[in-house]
Amino acid sequence: MSKVWQLQEAKNRFSELVKEAQRCGPQVVTKHGKEAVVVLTIEDYQKLQRPKEPLAVFFQHSPLSEGELDLERSKDLPRPVDL
Repeated sequence: MSKVWQLQEAKNRFSELVKEAQRCGPQVVTKHGKEAVVVLTIEDYQKLQRPKEPLAVFFQHSPLSEGELDLERSKDLPRPVDL
């Protein structure tokens, strides 16, 4: 569980702040009572920086890409609607 650290406390106990980020996840640091920054592990940071693949590539790599899809539209007229 992440902890909220005041800036002065974070500066004085930086090693502990880093250990907590590694052990428990992202740690929030506040400045003047407002959330200012988050300290997180390099692994968590790299997950956020990972380039997003285009949607078309995502679908190409989908396990469903090899399946048969019926993309044929019905030629029937739409049902009548009272307006």
